[in-house]
Amino acid sequence: MPTAAAYDEFALFHENAQEFGIPWNGPPEVRRVAVETGNGAVSALVWGHEPPELVLVHGGAQNAHTWDTVALALDVPLVAVDLPGHGHSAHREDHAYWPAENAVALEAAVRALAPGARAVVGMSLGGLSSVALTDRAPDLVRRLVLVDVTPGVNREKASAIAQFIDGPEYFESFDQILERTIAFNPTRSESSLRRGVLHNAVEDADGRWRWRYDLPRRGSGEGAGGNLVPGLDDLWDAIERVRVPLLLVRGSTSPVVDDDDVAELRRRNPVAEVVVVEGAGHSVQGDKPLELAAVLRPLL
Repeated sequence: MPTAAAYDEFALFHENAQEFGIPWNGPPEVRRVAVETGNGAVSALVWGHEPPELVLVHGGAQNAHTWDTVALALDVPLVAVDLPGHGHSAHREDHAYWPAENAVALEAAVRALAPGARAVVGMSLGGLSSVALTDRAPDLVRRLVLVDVTPGVNREKASAIAQFIDGPEYFESFDQILERTIAFNPTRSESSLRRGVLHNAVEDADGRWRWRYDLPRRGSGEGAGGNLVPGLDDLWDAIERVRVPLLLVRGSTSPVVDDDDVAELRRRNPVAEVVVVEGAGHSVQGDKPLELAAVLRPLL
């Protein structure tokens, strides 16, 4: 049974490569860095030593390691950010992890780590936060890629995600937390989910396990206005103001983005492109990482 003491976040990359048939020439050059913001430090994984070409932003209740297989497949310098309250980033005292607040932290991180990146790629909450970043700091975003999300997301579309996040606060063992994760991710291999839990959970002193992300955000998703995420109408307006190439990547089996969302995206931003990844659910980077890397590679 895994223990917190045995966990090394940089020791699992070979498993990602082996599972997805990526050539393995030894451990990649990856380091963890932190950028101070007005609401605590934002942590990130920096891949390679050259100026980063991509910024990758994960979804709610995830962390930067969700992009590991995509990063290995692309094999280019990039930065994968831990959103505030997630991964190794600091928790906010107000527990406000919404797109507008996240955009402030992302601006600080991108300016410090990847000011010349060719694209910002955001999945789910990270995608909405990247829209807010583009609106807030357009000089930092030369191309915007949204992975299976639009401002049309609501509680019904994201019900399975909300049910998973709203689960128990503590688990008696690693096997218990892994079992719940497997139950909510039937399209993923057990080995990939095991890695995901190791990256996204911690063992307490009493031997119980809990998620690494800020627990007070669980169950608070109605927001001040009754929406799944506050400020969604503002984000639709922000989509209209995007002046850089915009690409939406949909998972073919995901309920989070529907045809009406795509129609509204194109109405708001007529030059936006849409790509569907067959066989992928909401977590395209987890279900079909090689296919997502193939979509992203031409952008570089």
